[in-house]
Amino acid sequence: MVPGLNGYHPMNSFRFIIAGGGTGGHLFPGIAVARELQARFENSRILFVVGRRRMESEILRDYGYRVASIDVEGLKGRGWEKGLNVLARLPKSLCQSTSVIKETVPLMVLGMGGYSAGPMCVAARVMGIPTAIHEQNSYPGLTNRLLSRFVDRVFISFEESRKYFKAGKVLLTGNPVREELFQYNDTKHNYPEKFTILVMGGSQGAKAINVAFAEALTILRSRGKNPEVVHQSGKTDYQRVVEDYRNRGIDVKPVPFIQDMARAYGRADLVVSRAGATTIFELAALGKPSILIPYPYAANQHQDSNARSLARIGGAEMIHQDELTGERLAQILMKYMYDRSRLQEMSKQVQKMGRRDAAKGIVNQLVEMMR
Repeated sequence: MVPGLNGYHPMNSFRFIIAGGGTGGHLFPGIAVARELQARFENSRILFVVGRRRMESEILRDYGYRVASIDVEGLKGRGWEKGLNVLARLPKSLCQSTSVIKETVPLMVLGMGGYSAGPMCVAARVMGIPTAIHEQNSYPGLTNRLLSRFVDRVFISFEESRKYFKAGKVLLTGNPVREELFQYNDTKHNYPEKFTILVMGGSQGAKAINVAFAEALTILRSRGKNPEVVHQSGKTDYQRVVEDYRNRGIDVKPVPFIQDMARAYGRADLVVSRAGATTIFELAALGKPSILIPYPYAANQHQDSNARSLARIGGAEMIHQDELTGERLAQILMKYMYDRSRLQEMSKQVQKMGRRDAAKGIVNQLVEMMR
């Protein structure tokens, strides 16, 4: 019998574990689900379980959540020697997961993708705790493909990923989007005369995008175009981007990480970005036109597949990284700067993929499972 809904502790001490991580793209949908749980259940207690990366814990603590870490790493792309080392540490991560579950006594464990979801969901299943996973990408990651055989329910963001999971336990929910992102979605109306471009390569940045955009902006300036720019460079490339703009004589102040994404999205006419699933669904929910440059080394080329899903319906432009140049990017940017009706059409198309209620749908299912 699962503690909680059946009387072992009251709903006002509702306990829940959300496991996953590796990038902000895994964390932010989990935060959206956590917010929905908090809205439903007074005094709920939610614990996030992640790996040892400092960024994960910092983001979650900034949002006010408790965090536990386990010793686990991904297998894919590690090579045989490092892969064996990762496998050798799995028993330890399973023991750590079991300890976390015993201490927390959760009603449910939800895996949001990323390697830390694996041992947590396996341990929960062995201990009789209801488990579910959420797959954010159109091509499922290795962790979720393996976990799908053990968990009670599989939530998917793209219809294309259904075929990779066992029928009967799969539900299309979309990818949860943080509600606060809608706070400034009409900000653009206050600055109609200024064309604003939001540039970001995900939570960790993207040097290829940073280099090409600085070149593109130089070309735009030489042709009399002076857009406003909001640029998230990523921490590792930040200093180089600052110096690049300075050497070009361009007054743009990049930041390593944008804390207030709601305001950044609200100001943007057009977004230049990678194609992680979280970004895709944020763009769709907010109706933001975009130029997507998929990360070419993403597992199973899932970013390429994500980007195609938007490009196919006319909701985004897509450029492969090996075809990305400053000149080409500048040409596409100018196309939309000269013809805003194209932006409006792209915005209308991208909204067809938007699922603002994804977090609510997932929580509805979790509550039903726990009954």
